[in-house]
Amino acid sequence: MKPTILDMTKIELSQRITPPFRAKQIFQWIYAQYVDDFHVMKNIPQSLRDTLSAEYDIMPLHILNKEVSRDGTIKYLFALRDGKTVESVLLRMKAAEYDSGGTLLHHAKYTVCVSTQVGCKVGCSFCLTAKGGFTRDLSAGEIVAQVLALKKDNNIAAERRLNIVYMGMGEPLDNLDNLAKAIKIFSDDDGLCIAPKRQTVSTSGLSSRIDQLGAMNLGVHIAISLHAVDDALRSELIPMNKAHNIASIIEAVKRFPIDTRKRVMFEYLMIKGKNDDRTSAKKLVALLHGIKAKVNLIYFNPYEGSPYERPGKASMIAFQEYLISHGLLCTIRDSKGIDISAACGQLKEKANQERV
Repeated sequence: MKPTILDMTKIELSQRITPPFRAKQIFQWIYAQYVDDFHVMKNIPQSLRDTLSAEYDIMPLHILNKEVSRDGTIKYLFALRDGKTVESVLLRMKAAEYDSGGTLLHHAKYTVCVSTQVGCKVGCSFCLTAKGGFTRDLSAGEIVAQVLALKKDNNIAAERRLNIVYMGMGEPLDNLDNLAKAIKIFSDDDGLCIAPKRQTVSTSGLSSRIDQLGAMNLGVHIAISLHAVDDALRSELIPMNKAHNIASIIEAVKRFPIDTRKRVMFEYLMIKGKNDDRTSAKKLVALLHGIKAKVNLIYFNPYEGSPYERPGKASMIAFQEYLISHGLLCTIRDSKGIDISAACGQLKEKANQERV
């Protein structure tokens, strides 16, 4: 199986071909023109096109299945070259706007949730991905290819910027080297040109890896999947908490280099009867004291066989209002794709069941 050229940064590619400036042209063909065949690259000499075609593939995945929600959310299941599958989600955060004459006023805005691993080692009790266990890390090119494929499939022009959240299948910081390379490839001016400030690494809290990511000074944002305010409950929800407890995560966050204009995002999955009460809200306020934080409250997205339930709207609002009244910036994330297999791992699990 040939390596994918998407695994390389532009600098790495320039070191492998002659003359080096061809790397810029190749990047532009792939990331600006969405070309997936070297022979289409007409300003590249035939001999180099033949060499590239013989030594590399371009796309390391293809769309196996997708589901479209009424709200515009699209859930994708991608097949990798070894037959493994991963999921990505395209979230339409704001629809395009037109005037009465049909002239475009504002482009649609999108966020893409991408996977970093086939499966996951963390084993969160609320996550369907955990059911399948861990298989392997994704390469940098397999991470990049998800966004490239989504843009191409939805005819999103190359110059239209997206926001990327590393929040699909897998724990991003458990695949740190490939994650870091993907961040650099995404942000290349001749690539997809997605600035680091538009990229958010969502982690379940590998405190030592948070420090390593911070030391790389990549300029990305970080989001912490907190979900609980005490170690007992968090260890139930996220078994990894036994090795990386809440205190160690909070200390690592305080050391992480944050743009002074930005906040650290704390994701808080609300589960009925588990962490949606006033006492939990009080503990969360105390826990985040001294941190320039934003709390994102998330409805638990139910799936068949889960022991957890979705909280009511009233408890979500009450929790939010308590945090805001005590000085925390807090939003309730709109549930997207609830009419499709939008929860992480659902589309993959559906495909597995259909093959049985």
